[in-house]
Amino acid sequence: MTNTKHEWRKHEKELYLPKNQPTRMTIPAFNFFTIEGQGNPNDDFFAEYIGVLYALSYAVKMSPKKGLAPPNYVDYTVYPLEGVWDITDEAKKKKSDVLDKNSLVFKLMIRQPDFVSAAFASRIIEQTKRTKPHELLAKVTFETIQDGECVQMMHLGSYDDEPESFHKMEDYARNLGLVRGSKTHREIYLSDARKVSSEKLKTVLRFMVN
Repeated sequence: MTNTKHEWRKHEKELYLPKNQPTRMTIPAFNFFTIEGQGNPNDDFFAEYIGVLYALSYAVKMSPKKGLAPPNYVDYTVYPLEGVWDITDEAKKKKSDVLDKNSLVFKLMIRQPDFVSAAFASRIIEQTKRTKPHELLAKVTFETIQDGECVQMMHLGSYDDEPESFHKMEDYARNLGLVRGSKTHREIYLSDARKVSSEKLKTVLRFMVN
């Protein structure tokens, strides 16, 4: 175990603190705790999904205090919450310009440090089931995800205003001769919406291109 703390805000600025203008990026593979669901993120159930991911992530971070840390553990700042968003197949058939948030399909996730193996992640999940039992823990998976070639930017303001940023990103991609892979996109939440006013929210937006 090393004493050098890894802080993503300092060491991974390109990934997590982009400018509020579109940028082309190649995103490597990372490991995540993930959980899938459907529905309006403004409803109460959504916070339960987030809480389960943070419980696991802090269990990893605090594992040295429990005598559970793997030998290559490095102290670090817990990574931010991320979400990959889509809509149901039924909503896609309607092709409406008005988004029904109840039709949203999401995969929420929190990135884990490289020292977290599948076996260690499984151990953390089982431990958390004992110490902080929750029915949603049964839905959590540990997986490696690689976004690859992407366009991303920092969105400043309300989540409801994100389409404006996506239009900028799509124009930027088009000018580079790139095509947005699908309407599925990733959001990385740098602000706590419970504590920050909507106009001050900071959210990294990202979609894959080819």
